[in-house]
Amino acid sequence: YLKGGKINVKIEINRIFGLVLAMASLSALAARADDLIGQASVIDGDTIEIHGTRIRLWGIDAPESGQLCRNDDSNLYQCGRASATALAGLLWAIKRPMHCSPVDRDQYGRTVAACSLGTPGPDIGHWLVANGHALDWPKYSKGKYEDAQRGAEKAGRGIWTGSFVEPWQYRACVKAGGRPAACSDDANDRR
Repeated sequence: YLKGGKINVKIEINRIFGLVLAMASLSALAARADDLIGQASVIDGDTIEIHGTRIRLWGIDAPESGQLCRNDDSNLYQCGRASATALAGLLWAIKRPMHCSPVDRDQYGRTVAACSLGTPGPDIGHWLVANGHALDWPKYSKGKYEDAQRGAEKAGRGIWTGSFVEPWQYRACVKAGGRPAACSDDANDRR
């Protein structure tokens, strides 16, 4: 009887362990229930859309659609459009579903999410910053993309080839009544 009791206890412990493991797996799946997965359309350099849901990429800020930057010859170019085009090119070149994990909602009601191209796949925010198509936005990222930005700046990639105004400063200038062209020009050349 005692030997059988030990077996029953072992079976019961295994059953309880299995139940706990199953519950943990289900809670992990439930935590991912709000993830957005699918083919993404590019809205601008830091905003995509999946299944009709607008998603603002977490932790980065790309030049605005109408924003201008200066290249290495000090000529103005549409850096906001260049950022969106680079993101669209990445999505075209690597045809995998985008996987976005919501972090928050922004003031416009958009989902703010960390997104990767596939699972596992490259972090889209990191790719944009590392290639000079967006900036680390420390106000939100707490410096997650700081190293990627430093590398882009050192290598002179993307907007780092010339001068620019940080997108958050550009938006503040336009909101205060500044003309987009004047808000785009940076008197302090970063080269």
